[in-house]
Parts: sequence; C-alpha cells; structure tokens
Amino acid sequence: MALLVLAAAGIAGCGKGGDEPTSGGGSSSKLLPVAAQGAVSVATRNTARLGGDDAAADAAAVARAVYPGLTAATRPLAVVIVNERDWLPALAASVLASAPAGTPILFSEGETLPAVSLQTLEAMHPLGAPALGGAQVIRIGTDAAVPRGFLTRTVRVGLGLPTVAAAAIERLGATLDGGSAPRNVIVLAADTEPALAMPAAGLAAESGAPVLFVTRARVPVQTAAVLAALHQPSIYVIDAAAIGHHALDELRKFGKVKTITSGARRSAAAESVAAEAVQGAIEVARFTDGAFGWGVKEPGHGLVFANAGRPLDAPAAALLSATGDYGPLLLVASATQVPPALTAYLSDIQPAYSEPQFPPVRGAYNHGWLIGGEGAISAVVQAEIDSMLEIRPQAQSTEEQSVSQVE
Repeated sequence: MALLVLAAAGIAGCGKGGDEPTSGGGSSSKLLPVAAQGAVSVATRNTARLGGDDAAADAAAVARAVYPGLTAATRPLAVVIVNERDWLPALAASVLASAPAGTPILFSEGETLPAVSLQTLEAMHPLGAPALGGAQVIRIGTDAAVPRGFLTRTVRVGLGLPTVAAAAIERLGATLDGGSAPRNVIVLAADTEPALAMPAAGLAAESGAPVLFVTRARVPVQTAAVLAALHQPSIYVIDAAAIGHHALDELRKFGKVKTITSGARRSAAAESVAAEAVQGAIEVARFTDGAFGWGVKEPGHGLVFANAGRPLDAPAAALLSATGDYGPLLLVASATQVPPALTAYLSDIQPAYSEPQFPPVRGAYNHGWLIGGEGAISAVVQAEIDSMLEIRPQAQSTEEQSVSQVE
C-alpha cells in the first residue's frame, strides 16, 4: 500500500522571528507544516501520523494539527507548557485539554523551551483565556522563558510532589470550566508503571475528570482535600493493584470507587508490563459507566495509537481525545508489531457493510492517529493498522437475504 507523504518539512522556521508575538489570525497567512523538524507526517486511507523522535515534537505536531492558527477559530485560548522531566504532573495536565478550554500541551526541557515548542507557541498565538485574566500561556512546574508579549500564568510545583501538582491542576481546570466542579475523578497510584497510566491522559481529556494520585499506604492530604471539596464524586481507578487495599478503602470514604483496570501483575519483566499496558488501554477504551467513559465497543470511532515505551506521548496526544473524532488512547508494546490483543480488539470494532443492500458510503468509519516517528510505530505497523480500520464487505446472512427478497 502506498503511503502519502504530507509534510517532510519541519516546524523550524514556522512563526515570526524576533521576540514579539504576532497578532491577528496567527503568525502566517498560509498553512504551515505540522510535522516537527526532521519528522515526516504520513497518511494512509484510515490513519495519519503526527510527530517525530521525541515528546516535544509529538506534542507540537498534535497541537498544530488541532490549532493551525490561521483564524480566531483555529487558535487556542491558552497553551499549557509542562516540564517533560516531571511525568506525573504532565499526565495530570492532560485534563486541561478537555472542553471547553481545549488547551494544547507543549513540553519544556526543565527550564528551557525547545525550539519546536517555542515556534509552535508563536504559530498558534493563543487568544488568551478570559477565566484566567487573559493568560495565554500556563506553565506547570517550569519557568521556561516564553516570548515577550505573552501573558503567562505559572503553577509552581516541586519536583517529586505529584499530589500537589495534581491538586493545583484540578483547581485550574475548574477555573477554565467556569468554576464548575467535576463530578468524576480518575485516581492512580503515584508509583504506577507509566505505561499502565498512559490511558488516563485521553480519558481525562475526553471526560474532564481530573487525574489525582495516591500511594499504596494512604490518600495524601492534598488528594484528600480535593476529594472532600468535590462532595462524593465518582472515583474511577486505573491500575488498582498499584494502589492496594488500604488506600482503596480510604478512597471509599470520599465517594463511590469503581475500578476500570485491575493492573494485576503477572510478571515484573518489561515485556510483560508493556503487554499489560496494551490490555489495560483496551479495557479503558471499552469501559463505560453511564455517561462516563469511552464505551468503544463498535465501529465508527477515532482512535489514537502510541508506544507504551514513550509515556509522555500520552499527554502529548491528549488533545486528540478531546477534539475532532475523540479517540481513546491505544498502545503498542513495540514499534514493529501489532500486539495480538490489539489485533483482536480492532477486529471487534472493524467497520463493515452488507452487500448489496447497503453500500460502504452508508457505513461507519474508524480513523487512527499514530503518535511519533518510526522509532515509535513503524511504517509496516501503520499499514497493518490501516488495514484493520478499513471498512469491509460483510456477506448477508440467509435470513437477511430472505428479508431483502421479500422487500
């Protein structure tokens, strides 16, 4: 199958030079490439690849795909910059991509803003969030410099204090949502394997449920304060095995606890953790509880694919779970193979149409976003996923044929 190369040029050079941000509809009057420097965006019939060799490039490509910045409608209210060296606050920040703010995430390298993040920020030129006094940039856990003229708000959190960061992000999300308190929260153990925690990013972005952290021993005071203030929210747990019975019992004092993934360990080997992460992501995609959850059990959905070995790609891609075709995050365990569990799941939700009664134009369609370059997901795997998402003819049963003949 031929692959269509959409953009081989990089973001480098995008945006206006100098320290001053541009005004009006964006930094350019023409559509600029959305691939990070050195990356190639590749589209097939049913998939599109965004990103490159690292999380900063991936986040930038996702942000520019959603917000090309050419009109007011394609510029975000604000942009979140998170420190890529602090994984858990980055994961918690995924909720800020949810409606109504729809805030894209970019990454800093400690106190430095990579060129790809800087140029993407300038190209999108955020409008300013009224709920935050017109702030255009929200920095979480970093003081990375942004161009002069951007109104910035900083959430200061210490490295190694994810519960503090998550609580601050929850308050920030409520402010962006007009002061509305969330009725659902997602809870993980602070020491959960990153691969097992990755699906929480997309779920938080889609639902608006903040991500909070506990330990195996207890519910930390910052998390307890958030839960108490929410007055008996529904508490959805990912990787319950990492939390343990004591903390789970304590969580039940704050609201009804429901387990999305058990996270039961079969082995501590890295290969096993990756396989469990693949299965866990499928469970999150299938899960539904009333209006909460993806509930993706049939064709006609967007899907986001990332490598379980690149946890920062989860918050980088969170915006794709909250806009466009709203896809849950699914995982591959390696760049070169579609895991059997994922193959089975995609087969379950593969679109089909019945010949000759219903042509494919009346069918439902799946679409996949692939995050990262070929080091994350190879071109061969992309082609295989494309085939699994393609709508297929489905022969009518004898009973259906009889009904058709009567009609």
